[in-house]
Amino acid sequence: MTRIAIVTGAARGIGAATAKQLASDGCTVAVLDLDAEQCADTVAAIEASGGRALAVGANVADSEAVAEAVALVADELGAPTVLVNNAGILRDNLLFKMTDGDWDAVLNVHLRGAFLMSRAVQAFQVKEGWGRIVNLSSTSALGNRGQANYAAAKAGMQGFTKTLAIELGRYGVTVNAVAPGFIATDMLRATADRMGVGFDDFLAGAAKEIPVARVGQPEDVAAAVSFFCSEAAGFTSGQVLYVAGGPKA
Repeated sequence: MTRIAIVTGAARGIGAATAKQLASDGCTVAVLDLDAEQCADTVAAIEASGGRALAVGANVADSEAVAEAVALVADELGAPTVLVNNAGILRDNLLFKMTDGDWDAVLNVHLRGAFLMSRAVQAFQVKEGWGRIVNLSSTSALGNRGQANYAAAKAGMQGFTKTLAIELGRYGVTVNAVAPGFIATDMLRATADRMGVGFDDFLAGAAKEIPVARVGQPEDVAAAVSFFCSEAAGFTSGQVLYVAGGPKA
């Protein structure tokens, strides 16, 4: 059976790698991001490898946009039973400099977005009697200077994950979280730019602090998501897997 998957924030980085991985696993993938046109490269890569994908534009923090997007996926591809909540943004600052807007924007995209997407997709999963939800957390959930908003959102994703696992398990739906560590993405490049550090130097410095002596790649995270979305993960639910090159508390 071909599963229909939705990956949010899939235009680039971890989301794009995950969309490609799930397509390789045999899923038909809805590649969702704020602007459908930005999803073109991910869709093209999937189709070039023989897969099927659909670009979908939606603001995951907008309930009407989410409802319309999920309905579009169901109409165009079929009932979505796999959901990866990856969409996220950064608005880093120290607490005394952080604005209301910085806080609200991050919590809205990460937490509200995951809530709205999960609520919409679970209706299809429950009807089908099978589903997989994977939420993207982060090692920042354990605390990270200058990221009070992001850390709170990513810690919230873990509580959200465990609660959905309890609520949806009886319907054949598993819910897990992947918590990446230092992954080489455009988001980190922006962080390096803000710090006035060259990206290569930024990565090299980080690698020295990681037990496996390298930084992560989006594909490392995609591999973990792939397992949680698989048939083999049917007895694994409510878990948080740190993909960080070493142990985390």
